[in-house]
Amino acid sequence: MKSSKNKRLINKRNPRRNRQIIGGAFLFAVVAIFLLFIFRFSYIVASGKIDDQNLTKKAEALYQDDSVLKANRGTIFDAMGNPIAEDSTSYSIYAVIDHRYTGSNDKKLYVTDKNKVATVLSQYLPMSKKDILKTLNPQNKKTFQVEFGTAGQGLSLAIKQEIENHNLRGVYFTETPARLYPNGTFASHQIGLAQQSTTSKAGTSTTALTGVMGIEKSYNKILSGTNGVKQVKKDSYGYQLPNTKVKQKAAKNGSDVYLTIDSRLQSYLETLLTKAQTKYDAKGFNAILMNPKTGQILAASQRPTFNPQTGASLGSFWRDTLTEDAYEPGSVMKVFTLASIIDAGKYPPNSYYTSGQVQVGGSTIHDWNTTGWGSIPYAQAFPRSSNVGFVHLEQILGEKEWLEYIKKFKFLQSTNSGLSGESSGSIQFKSASDQAITSFGQGINVTAMQMMQGYSAIANDGKEMKPQIIDKVVNPTTGKTTKYKPVTVGHPVKKSTTKQVLKDMQDVVYKNYGTGAVYKIPGYRIAAKTGTAQISTANGGGYLTGDNNYIFSVVGMAPAKNPQYVLYITMKQPQNMTESPEKILSEIFNPMMKRALEYNQGKTTKTDQATMPKISGEAVNDSVSTLTKAQLKPVQIGTGNTVVQQLPQAGEKVLSNQHVFVMTNGAMTMPDMTGWSKSDVLKFAEITGKSVKISGTGYVTKQDLAAKSLLDSTKEITVTLQP
Repeated sequence: MKSSKNKRLINKRNPRRNRQIIGGAFLFAVVAIFLLFIFRFSYIVASGKIDDQNLTKKAEALYQDDSVLKANRGTIFDAMGNPIAEDSTSYSIYAVIDHRYTGSNDKKLYVTDKNKVATVLSQYLPMSKKDILKTLNPQNKKTFQVEFGTAGQGLSLAIKQEIENHNLRGVYFTETPARLYPNGTFASHQIGLAQQSTTSKAGTSTTALTGVMGIEKSYNKILSGTNGVKQVKKDSYGYQLPNTKVKQKAAKNGSDVYLTIDSRLQSYLETLLTKAQTKYDAKGFNAILMNPKTGQILAASQRPTFNPQTGASLGSFWRDTLTEDAYEPGSVMKVFTLASIIDAGKYPPNSYYTSGQVQVGGSTIHDWNTTGWGSIPYAQAFPRSSNVGFVHLEQILGEKEWLEYIKKFKFLQSTNSGLSGESSGSIQFKSASDQAITSFGQGINVTAMQMMQGYSAIANDGKEMKPQIIDKVVNPTTGKTTKYKPVTVGHPVKKSTTKQVLKDMQDVVYKNYGTGAVYKIPGYRIAAKTGTAQISTANGGGYLTGDNNYIFSVVGMAPAKNPQYVLYITMKQPQNMTESPEKILSEIFNPMMKRALEYNQGKTTKTDQATMPKISGEAVNDSVSTLTKAQLKPVQIGTGNTVVQQLPQAGEKVLSNQHVFVMTNGAMTMPDMTGWSKSDVLKFAEITGKSVKISGTGYVTKQDLAAKSLLDSTKEITVTLQP
């Protein structure tokens, strides 16, 4: 015990030995750590990586500045080289109000004079000074920046420059790539729409325009082009490093797409459809004008439609009804039934049948004139549009041969016209009654484009042409042109057959018992066929009832002897049917076909159209005078003295005596809407951004907000329409 105790005391009294032990341990630890660093460093040097991160690339990224060289989106042109859709730039305004936002030498980069900013902006934005000040003083005191809603978006370069001239501290703009549609409502669903989309790659976000419907979508890859890149070696201050080169891969701009659409005819068709839609408030219109010799679409549109420039009326209705909607065509289908039985050599024009009604497979089929016309020859079945007569003709032809002709005319398959989302259609052909009703356009679903393709065969000596809306694609860099030639898709009937069908189509217009006398055009011979198709109920268990619950239609070919044009128009469920369906459709068909025929002969025509002048940025009094001289009706919204927005946009085609909306600076005010159409009310809602509840059909007779009242705090306006 004593010896052990003495040993411990000796150790405690020997600090030198203790230091040696501790020093040795410390030296060992240092050497171990040093060796570990050497090993780690050697590994990094050898592999060039740390934590699976490539150090070489990290270093390059630190000193290398990569910038995207954006490709220009191709322009869409009409047949005469006028731009329909082209790249543009719009601007949005915002204001920084955070006092911590300063520059070098503590320069104030935030709004320092809110009263001045509000005063100036109220001259260029459709907002009152009071509302702008309210925006500049948000309840949340920590707000960094504020925006001005729709009033501060989509500003033109001219308005941006005007505001910048006032040198407002703290007021800034963002630049946004945009697509310019200078014609406004112009084959909108067919041309389509390109909108901003953002993609991320390697940590870099790129904003570009992407087609989301119509030709903009189906030809998006061709129109988009390919972005380039610019690489520059820079120091920590952002300057290019000496003895380094700029690496650049040029952008490849998108190709330009040229259409077959004739702007003169297209603009006129839009005018006529707008006029008819305003007057008769139909749930839908389709209209297509085609050159049957080539299949080229010269004009095409639909209702409902929208303005791609403003996005007004787009809503959730994205369908191109010319290609995506399959419907029962009604009696305009009799053109193909007649052509089929004539071509098969089984047509008995001089034989008689009893009109009125017929029993088929346990079902009774009636003529539109339920009492019929007694015993009449089959030659009258077509001009009288007798369903009973065509049931008998289908039975004479035979269901098997009739179905073969349906397929020869290329129904039940897409036309592949170049427009996206095209439907193939369908047919119900099992029972005898199913087969019978297809002879007059029920029980078979078609698209408007399929009908046009089939009609081309009748107007083109039996040679059926594929509908064509793209004329050519031109690469702006190389100049390479890809021409889209007319495509023949078949020869369903003989030339002699088409001559007989065209003769019978003239009987529709010129015989005293024909259903299409209203489609006569003085100086021109017209071949036509009318149609009235029932509309299936939502559950498909029957058809809607009521005088207006039909799809009314007309197809016309002119000149009848050798047609240069085919015009097909449908109208679905007019809500304000103050005229007969034939009369309503003739208000579109006759002037449209006449305009096309006159152009074909090189004639100039007087038009009731005008081109919307540019009035934005002008004095209100001067603008009102300009519009009045142009035979337009200005509607002033606001108490200011300068025009800050206009609708329609400058350059758009407008009707004489059409309402033009003039938005002034300062507070917005309510106009007197008495006598306005539904279309005018919707345009008012578009330019003001106000919610408008519309009750009834026809024209405005009542509004719940008095004229000249301020719109600033109004949430919803209710207007009542009556026929």
